[in-house]
Amino acid sequence: MIITLRKGAKQKEIMVVTEKVKGLGYRPHISKGEDITIIGMIGDSAEKYKEVFEAMDVVEHVNEIQKPYKLASREFKRENTVVKVSRNVDIGGKKIHVMAGPCAIESRDLMNDTGKIVKEAGGTILRGGAFKPRSSFRTDLGLGEGILTRKVNVGETV
Repeated sequence: MIITLRKGAKQKEIMVVTEKVKGLGYRPHISKGEDITIIGMIGDSAEKYKEVFEAMDVVEHVNEIQKPYKLASREFKRENTVVKVSRNVDIGGKKIHVMAGPCAIESRDLMNDTGKIVKEAGGTILRGGAFKPRSSFRTDLGLGEGILTRKVNVGETV
C-alpha cells in the first residue's frame, strides 16, 4: 500500500505515520520528494488498514497496490532508477544502450572480434556467458569462471 502525505508534512507527522505502519507489523519505506512524501507499507494484506491511514489528517490519499513489484512501481517511485554499469554507461537514464555478445565465451579471439563488431555497430555493452549449458555437465562449453576474473570495456582486447 502507498500512503501519500499532504504537501508540507512535518518530520514529526511523518514519524507518526511510520510508527503506525511498524506498529501494525509492516515495514515502512519512506520516499521524500521536493513536494510530497510517500510511505510504502511493505507486506502482505496491507490494504486492510487503508481506512486507518485515510483517517489521519496528514494523509492526502492511500493507494492499494496489488502488484508483486511494489518498490519498482511508478506509483511508489516516480523517478527513473539509474544503474551505473561502468564509467561511461548508465542504464535507466536518457540514453538507450545496445547490449550484444555470444551465448558463451568460447575463446578470447572470438570475444575480442565480437567486441569490435559490437562497438562498430554502436553497441555500448558487450556481454557473454561464462558457460554454455548442455544436456551433460561434462560437455559444457565456454571459458568458465576464469573469464570472470577481469572487467573489460567494450572494444578492449582481453
